[in-house]
Amino acid sequence: MTGRVTAPEPAVCQHVGVTMSETSPRLPDACASGRTPAPLRIGPLAVPTPVELAPMAGVTNASFRRLCREMAEAALPEALRPSRPGPVAAPAGGLLAPAGLYVTEMVTTRALVERNERTLAMVRTDPAERVRSIQLYGVDPATVGAAVRILVEEDLADHIDLNFGCPVPKVTRKGGGAALPWKRDLLAAILTEAVRASEAAAHAVGRARQVPVTMKMRLGIDEEHETFLDAARAAENAGIAAVALHARSARQHYSGQARWEEIARLKESTALPVLGNGDIWLGDDAVRMMETTGCDGVVVGRGCQGRPWLFADIVAAMHGSSARTRPDLDAVIEVIRRHGRMLAEEMGEDRGVRDLRKHVGWYLKGYPVGGAARADLMGIRTLDELDAGLERMRSRLPDVVDYPGDIVEGPREAGSPKTPRLPDGWLDSPALDEAHREMLSQAESDVSGG
Repeated sequence: MTGRVTAPEPAVCQHVGVTMSETSPRLPDACASGRTPAPLRIGPLAVPTPVELAPMAGVTNASFRRLCREMAEAALPEALRPSRPGPVAAPAGGLLAPAGLYVTEMVTTRALVERNERTLAMVRTDPAERVRSIQLYGVDPATVGAAVRILVEEDLADHIDLNFGCPVPKVTRKGGGAALPWKRDLLAAILTEAVRASEAAAHAVGRARQVPVTMKMRLGIDEEHETFLDAARAAENAGIAAVALHARSARQHYSGQARWEEIARLKESTALPVLGNGDIWLGDDAVRMMETTGCDGVVVGRGCQGRPWLFADIVAAMHGSSARTRPDLDAVIEVIRRHGRMLAEEMGEDRGVRDLRKHVGWYLKGYPVGGAARADLMGIRTLDELDAGLERMRSRLPDVVDYPGDIVEGPREAGSPKTPRLPDGWLDSPALDEAHREMLSQAESDVSGG
């Protein structure tokens, strides 16, 4: 079952039944000329298509990462498309990520060091992955270093990303997430220790490849307390391999528009590779961000919720193809079914089907399936119930239910700006005092990667 298209001989996204249509107009400039982007290099990692799936709590588990990556790889030019699952060697002993990096849900360093069972399950990645990218959240240099050593010494990661972008109040009110870079000495200590621990651990166990450390951040706490340029300088001094910037402040949360001009400022200020994040809803948006800001790659978060085929669009756009994915409802139903079975295999049927429910709501956005059908699917508990619910929904609709277009291709509802919750006296000084150091010991929490 495939999406309905009008172009002859479409290129199909393998395994998922979504079709790449050639009906969209060609992009201007680099894309129209067929030029591909410069490969992104992060230490020993080569990323010919410089796109990254952002960590999202409860979303970017192994099943969703695989779904996104498979769709992305199916849109690659034939010469870049891998022939088998798993790691792909790059020249000079590196690793190749042909269609980008797909990062785990955020893992708290304390939970990893304490060998929390759920956390250990999160860092045991899909064997089919090309590059095992794991995001860590931590507020204590020693604990971050210990977590990095575990990942490197036990061969659990090929790439480690550090999170300093989370705007969630329960994190920022304890000085974590997007609030932490305000304390420049603490940030520098964490970055330095993470890089040192990665290099030392790789040497200790004789790993052939170093494990590069990158960081993700926001503009700052608010417009009066920006931190991203200072944070990039600290990253460069510490040996961080690349930085990603979500071009919103913690105060903006996810509201308003991302300030892409600040990504350009960051790119001009640092020699590090810069990835831009914020308001990428289409493949064309990814290309436009790179062209207008000069950034080296893009990070995609909310735009792919219910739309894993967005990565196929981005890959196609970056490699100069006009192919775009326009799934009709039958194609989306096929993706939902496959996603459900992948989740059931990953975490057991009961938990996997419950996890799928939020995705179903995202998948069906814009399609005229009706509120009763949506409510019906929110109560599913088994794969059989999922299939039956989808059949009931489909039986009430016309033979063809087309792709809804602009309804699903624009910004998500994101609320309004939120006054950041910060520890008392946090903004008094960019240096960490003992009272705040003590408080930070309570700051780690399993939340979204921001």
